[in-house]
Amino acid sequence: MAYTAWAKMREVNRQRYGKDVGPFPPALLPEGGGMDLKSAALRFIHNRCEELKFDPDIEKEEEKTGKYQGTSLKPGQIPYNMQMDNNRLCLERALGRFFDSGVAEDAYDVYYCYIEIFFGHYGKSKKMVELLSEFESNGSSLLMKHRDHYSHSVYVFMLGLAIYETNETYRKVFSEFYSDVLDDAVSKESTSEDGEEKIRERVAANLYLEYWGLAALFHDIGYPFELPFEQIMSYFEVNQKKRGQGSLYVAYRDIGALVDIGEEAKKRLLELYGRSFDTVMELLAFDIMAKLGGRYDFTEEKMLDILSRKPVDPNEFGYYMDHAFFSSARLYLELESSLGAGHIRKMHIDALSAIMLHNSLFKFSIAFYKDKDVSRRKGPIHMQDHPLAFMLMLCDELQCWDRTAYGRNSRTELHPMAVDFDFTDGAVKACYFYDDMESDKISAFEAEYKEWERSGEVGDAPRLKAYSDMAEKEQRFTSDIELIVDTTDIPLHVMPSVRRNNRKNKHIFLSSSNFLHLFDFAVALHGRRKGEGTPVEELEKNFENISLEYQLSTLNRAKNFSRYLDAINCFYTDKPVDYEMVTEFTPEHAAVFAPMEHERWVREHISMGWVEGNDYEEVLKDRKDLTEKEKKDLAGTLREQMRCHKLTMNGNPTTEEIKAHYDALPEEEKDKDWRPFNSLLKILKKFDGVRIYIYSLD
Repeated sequence: MAYTAWAKMREVNRQRYGKDVGPFPPALLPEGGGMDLKSAALRFIHNRCEELKFDPDIEKEEEKTGKYQGTSLKPGQIPYNMQMDNNRLCLERALGRFFDSGVAEDAYDVYYCYIEIFFGHYGKSKKMVELLSEFESNGSSLLMKHRDHYSHSVYVFMLGLAIYETNETYRKVFSEFYSDVLDDAVSKESTSEDGEEKIRERVAANLYLEYWGLAALFHDIGYPFELPFEQIMSYFEVNQKKRGQGSLYVAYRDIGALVDIGEEAKKRLLELYGRSFDTVMELLAFDIMAKLGGRYDFTEEKMLDILSRKPVDPNEFGYYMDHAFFSSARLYLELESSLGAGHIRKMHIDALSAIMLHNSLFKFSIAFYKDKDVSRRKGPIHMQDHPLAFMLMLCDELQCWDRTAYGRNSRTELHPMAVDFDFTDGAVKACYFYDDMESDKISAFEAEYKEWERSGEVGDAPRLKAYSDMAEKEQRFTSDIELIVDTTDIPLHVMPSVRRNNRKNKHIFLSSSNFLHLFDFAVALHGRRKGEGTPVEELEKNFENISLEYQLSTLNRAKNFSRYLDAINCFYTDKPVDYEMVTEFTPEHAAVFAPMEHERWVREHISMGWVEGNDYEEVLKDRKDLTEKEKKDLAGTLREQMRCHKLTMNGNPTTEEIKAHYDALPEEEKDKDWRPFNSLLKILKKFDGVRIYIYSLD
């Protein structure tokens, strides 16, 4: 049973009511043991990550007192560990939605879930997540070359989960590398009914999810520091002159605010490592040397010198600013402030050093992987050296598909739009697809390449960006990866192909959206009954007091707002525009988008394991000791424990079937699908000047 707390709750309910009333186990979607990216990544979370963030002490306290400590729609409705199972299912479903769409708004859900599960709550860390997307979408068009790093990071995350799931060698290496952590965890679970091997496998998977997630999801959050540097370089490179001596560049000074370690954290690191550190550079120089220094022949002092010069002397690093430095430093600050210094662990630092290594540091300052003097090359990193860094470098290189191009040159280059992965037998077989609308470019390149071969391969081979790297016999794409990471135990096979690009799943609408608006919309929707005078801080606090499942549900309701507005010829924006403003939605508007909202709600409930039924009311029908209000309140609690709802549906209903289901609802239930948006209109005035307009009166 993958969701064990659900299974326990189901048995409790069976004993209480003498029949099986749920909750019923959530389905693994897609079903079966597929070896594609989506199947492998979701199977990892569904099957391997049992008991994620469970707390046995809280469970014992609940058994002793008879009071549950888990939050669903309200606090105390469900067991704490059941809430943790719900959270894991939220992450599983969020990853599935993202894979199906690839859009940044769905990537946002993955970040939201991860932060809620492992950091505590999204509110503390939201700026770290939102800033990267805002910088990329607003500032990157000024660059010559730049592509999305927000959705990219979630794809990287999924790749690492899929490889862990399908590659036994990597799982063994990871467990051996962190054997001391696993030994400690197994000893704490000595009373568990599971055998030692199963406990180790489960704990290892949960550790991997947490710390791989930290490395993968946040490895590029330092780009807002690199982008201004590149903007200046792009501005002065109008004549296509190569950067170098004579280039105008910017550098950072007074970086102590970013890299200094706080006093409490210093005490914690002294406890962990037996020595003191004043800056993040000192800490990571020590950690990187400990893992790679012997094999790659460098000292801690040498590494500290390199890291100290990264932000202040980019001229010494090819006139490039390394975002990995800033990603590591920024994430360290987040760990110290959000988790608290006392909760920092060595594995957190391993994730930070993996991030520091993933871009240019390992390639050009440690391994010299493409040095013209072959004798200087130190060889690729092995998974045994640093499992998290190895995986990050591999997946970061593999993830080159479906990335929004922002830079001026990037928008005109040919990049893969999709990929099919096969992870059978621990290998990585990847077929990258290019848009068949670019077939003329591809045909011209292939003809030019064949002519180059026939002419004796004189001069440089013809190039067509990423396609040529995958299609030509030199296989630059694969061979470059093999210079960075040792693929002996993860054989890599890459080929290109073409197919038609389907953009319909991107769901692009006129409303200008950013993640600040998404969160604000959700907070406003949840707090709509509080009234216009309620302070924003109170609205946000109330929103954070509901469970992750209900937060995500409200976020997805807000996310679909642009789709609903499009259906009634409206849009929202925070820009001043010369259109008629919408002050209220009418019943005519409701007739269009309320059934759409009901369909979203039904499909969301089905995906999250809810079933149709009213057992939560039936079991209370004959309770004479309760008032009607008490019955209603208790029924709401039992509904969360059984995970059944009289207004949802079972199976995989069609849109037409859901519309018929909506039409049959009582009017007061129909109102719930549209009237909240009228309250939203009033409260939105508090947030960033967002307004809704009509773009057509037809």
